[in-house]
Amino acid sequence: MSRKIELIPLWIGDFLYAVMMYVLIRIFFMNKKASMILLFSLLVCCGIEFFQLYQADWAITLRKTLFGRYVLGQGFLWSDIMAYTFGTGFAFIIENFILRKINPVSA
Repeated sequence: MSRKIELIPLWIGDFLYAVMMYVLIRIFFMNKKASMILLFSLLVCCGIEFFQLYQADWAITLRKTLFGRYVLGQGFLWSDIMAYTFGTGFAFIIENFILRKINPVSA
């Protein structure tokens, strides 16, 4: 929606994408430390962003599909790296400080 509605800043979509990656990776690796999930999810997000610099014909063709556009993105931006950092950091903080205070048994 951040690409369609002018009132929503463009970085919100990248921020939420990073939060989603953190949550998905957390689901698959429940027994890992939160700091490892933070690092891995940030590496995945940044890896996808840096992959946008790769301009092989097959990658460009894939990026023209709906799947490729949403998963791989279209162009490298340093501001996306910042949004991913804040998004994964936000998810990390939510997990470690808020949820653990609500449910201290799991700490």
